[in-house]
Amino acid sequence: MEKTISRQPKLHFVLVAILLGSCTPVPRYVSCATNDAAISTPSQMPAVEVSGQRSSPGRYSFYQQGQASFYGKKFHGRQTANGEIYNMNRLTAAHKELPFNTTVRVTNLSNNKSVTVRINDRGPFVGNRIIDLSVGAAKKIDMVDDGVVTVKLEIKK
Repeated sequence: MEKTISRQPKLHFVLVAILLGSCTPVPRYVSCATNDAAISTPSQMPAVEVSGQRSSPGRYSFYQQGQASFYGKKFHGRQTANGEIYNMNRLTAAHKELPFNTTVRVTNLSNNKSVTVRINDRGPFVGNRIIDLSVGAAKKIDMVDDGVVTVKLEIKK
């Protein structure tokens, strides 16, 4: 009589190994102490296409023009969409489509003041606004009193 070897225990071992391997902790984001930290170099930045507009070569590429608002105290200390803790004094912003850690120059078209921010959250989800700035960024372009202003966004390469 021939002895048959069951393959079922081997299959169970493989399944358990796969399940345990998938439980390995992986950080959701890399926190940086300041906005001055290098996020990516131009050679690492892929071309970005959002709402049918594609970024072009150069230090900055024109991307979008529209309404900007800012958000602050209510969200200070809460987790952003990329997993960081929101700090209303840092130079960050929320955008609906741009990849996290994209560096964007935001220019207030009423006074021509600019600020460079890093995308770390999703939004805005109000009306036709294209970007939500942190309070720190809003102060740099003098928009706190107005609340909502027309801006130009340029993706930094």
